[in-house]
Amino acid sequence: MRLKGRVAVVTGGSSGIGRAIALAVAEEGADVAINFLNFQRNEASAQAVAQAIERKGGTAETFQADVSDPAQVLQMRDAILQRFERVDILVNNAGINRDKSFINMDYETWKAVLSVDLDGVFYCTKAFLEGMTARGYGRIINISSIVGQIGNFGQANYAAAKAGLLGLTKAVAREVAGKGITVNAVAPGFIETEMVTAIPEDVQERFRVQIPLQRFGKPEEVAKAVVFLASEDTSYITGHVLNVNGGMYM
Repeated sequence: MRLKGRVAVVTGGSSGIGRAIALAVAEEGADVAINFLNFQRNEASAQAVAQAIERKGGTAETFQADVSDPAQVLQMRDAILQRFERVDILVNNAGINRDKSFINMDYETWKAVLSVDLDGVFYCTKAFLEGMTARGYGRIINISSIVGQIGNFGQANYAAAKAGLLGLTKAVAREVAGKGITVNAVAPGFIETEMVTAIPEDVQERFRVQIPLQRFGKPEEVAKAVVFLASEDTSYITGHVLNVNGGMYM
């Protein structure tokens, strides 16, 4: 119960890595605010995550917001604070991909990914940082990607956003280090989520042979890294990028 008594916000917490993170921080004792994007597509999944937490005796509630919209982020923050009074842990996980080769990529495709994957982290961090600063405590964990470290064909927008997230992590970590707040990033490799399983099997195999551990990761393995960075065990770690990639990038 390393997070007992803490309140955590997990953006994009209705499925995939976000779902695993929400479940993992709850397992360690945190109350969890689960952000989801769309009432029609994501609400049922987000509610299912909250119910899974509550069945195990935890506390969770769902909150809708498009993190690329600063007004919606502020409304979400106010609703979360009304329910939980404070936020100790922010996990910026929400992200999308819109893959195209760079030569065929238009501005709308570029901007759609940057707006969620990078701007959204800016908006959410701004929204919750003030409260953390006032209390002199906070843990911010940004979910980046191996693609932001090594690039990937057809993902210039996604790579740019996830690489930018690493720079943002380090810059903010320096600014708030004296205020009791740590800011770190987790950079997953190829993880068994819908995004990866949708890749054709022959392409998956080409990626798999590049991984020293010879397999894709599991969402729960990323979640364990997040729990570690959110805990008191990492009080002297900030501005760090924790790779969870099976050795594909070292």
